Amino acid sequence: MQANIQKNKLFVASCLALLVTSLSFGIRAGILDALGTQFQLNKAELGAIAATAFWGFPLAIIFGGFVVDIIGMKRLLIIAFVFHLAGIILTIYAGKFSSPYLALFISTLLIGLANGTVEAACNPLITSLYPENKTTKLNHFHLWFPGGIVIGTLLVFLLDKIGIGWQIQVGLMIIPTLLYGYLFSKLSFPVTERVAKGVSTAKMYRSLLNPLFIIMIILMFGTAITELFTGQWIDVLLKNVSDNALLLLTIETGVMVVGRGFAGPVVHRLSPAGVLFFSAVFSAIGLYILGHTTGNLLFFGALIFGLGVCYFWPTMLGFVSENLPETGAVGLNLMGGAGMFAVSVYMMFMGSYYDNLLATHLPSKIDIKAFMEASPGSDLANQLNEAKKLAGPEIINATFTIPVILIVAFAALFFYKRSQKKRMVSMA
Repeated sequence: MQANIQKNKLFVASCLALLVTSLSFGIRAGILDALGTQFQLNKAELGAIAATAFWGFPLAIIFGGFVVDIIGMKRLLIIAFVFHLAGIILTIYAGKFSSPYLALFISTLLIGLANGTVEAACNPLITSLYPENKTTKLNHFHLWFPGGIVIGTLLVFLLDKIGIGWQIQVGLMIIPTLLYGYLFSKLSFPVTERVAKGVSTAKMYRSLLNPLFIIMIILMFGTAITELFTGQWIDVLLKNVSDNALLLLTIETGVMVVGRGFAGPVVHRLSPAGVLFFSAVFSAIGLYILGHTTGNLLFFGALIFGLGVCYFWPTMLGFVSENLPETGAVGLNLMGGAGMFAVSVYMMFMGSYYDNLLATHLPSKIDIKAFMEASPGSDLANQLNEAKKLAGPEIINATFTIPVILIVAFAALFFYKRSQKKRMVSMA
């Protein structure tokens, strides 16, 4: 590695960039209902807006994966800074446009593109800075994703209590955006690990056809949906089940922050495949509790669920980087892109499914818009709240199937890696 590379400063700047990414998730999750109320958007429209960040992300991360070795990580991160700043400002002024829905759609797309570009550059940057400790350092880096969600949801909760509007809440993201943009503009960057090791571009692309890599891509669909869909929609889904639905997200992500901070001994003790298996088990248990209980048990469910999804994303990336290093930055970014693409599709589908569930729990003779526009405390508003109380857990219970499938898949992966290790030992 070049002598002028300042590893610690690059790592801090990367964490700030990821903090902006996670704040965009946490704050948007917290203001989603407020946006729907102010601009009279139904759940399908809110789902489409929220999903835009998830399909903007894979577009950026996949494109970034293909060009990062060509244009360099630094240029990618400057592009991310511009997209973040533009998306934040457009969100704040969405109400000034003739179509607030379109403005929110475009602003969320810009933020999604920025988020994907951050990961496209920072994931290979972390593996290049710490080639001997990749899974642990990726967990340390990615703790700022749940960390930012904790900060974002707490900000929304507290600022809502004192009557500060969502525009100012969104505007707070400008501060870390300016900080990471300034830091990255001043620092020198290393080349990616694949380039440093002399792995050819042709070999990198051939490695993408490895059956194990294809399996990990498919499993990334499930881990990303389990973690990110639930986190982004938990306030909407459980708002009428609990008076503190947003705090459920705060508890879940708080556990994730602590867990990723202690990733080193956990990964060393269990191995990446073992970590993924236990993550799937706890995720399934947590979702089951969230979908079948009320009251204080929901907070216990959020804690168990947070423990489950804690290691999913960074450990999936770490597993690929350690076991399939020839896939390089493209492999890492295809993993991230696949996860976010799956979430975007699932979120749009579930937004419409949620509206259909509401319709089944409401009198069919009355247009659903009448319920949406009813004044608080009226009979129609109360009927809508009761319908939401039933529909939210039904969405969670439908999602519960995914980590159950992951339990079986990761158990097979764990035993496959263990048998592979035994063969290598016996051959030695």
